[in-house]
Amino acid sequence: MEVKIEKSWQQALQTEFDKPYFEQLVQFVKHEYATQTIFPPARQIFNAFDSCPLDDVRVVILGQDPYHGAGQAHGLCFSVNDGVPFPPSLLNICKEMADDMGKPMPTSGNLQYLANQGVLLLNATLTVRSGQAGSHQGKGWETFTDAVIKTISDTKQNVVFLLWGAYAGNKSKLIDDSKHLVLKAPHPSPLSSYRGFFGCKHFSQANAYLLEKGFTPIAW
Repeated sequence: MEVKIEKSWQQALQTEFDKPYFEQLVQFVKHEYATQTIFPPARQIFNAFDSCPLDDVRVVILGQDPYHGAGQAHGLCFSVNDGVPFPPSLLNICKEMADDMGKPMPTSGNLQYLANQGVLLLNATLTVRSGQAGSHQGKGWETFTDAVIKTISDTKQNVVFLLWGAYAGNKSKLIDDSKHLVLKAPHPSPLSSYRGFFGCKHFSQANAYLLEKGFTPIAW
């Protein structure tokens, strides 16, 4: 089936789009958007892919679910639109980023600037009902995004995967760590960030690896 997504991803994932589960997922998502308030806006469901073509992917950050509050989600994991207050996990990510890289805290929680540099900001589930966290889990998105992770692992070399928390960490089984760098830490949420997310220095480690492999580091 035809899915409106950046063309390199379209080609790489066409076998997924043609599978029965994805057709069922599309029908479910269409019905949800027609009958409920769903985030992100429909045109931004594939924003992570449209902002970061497969050839450009240097780093993958994995989240679980889009934000379910009005005006927050825009298709990039952990990121919010300009002018939206920082959710707690994003605030902690930006604190660690600033501390690790010796930079001031960003004034906006919009991480589009990272996506534009080759950071794939991928949620495991790409849609959610307003005010209902996890409401679109188990509908097929995870099958699709697992295939995305495996596609990156299989077709590329020297990508950095940042896996925060147990859910993301479990995805390491999809990644060939003989040709990619997999970095794990506790989740940046306030419940777990002090158990090792703060001080993990994943951002500087990612850049050191990219430089070693001959790639441009990310301007975190």
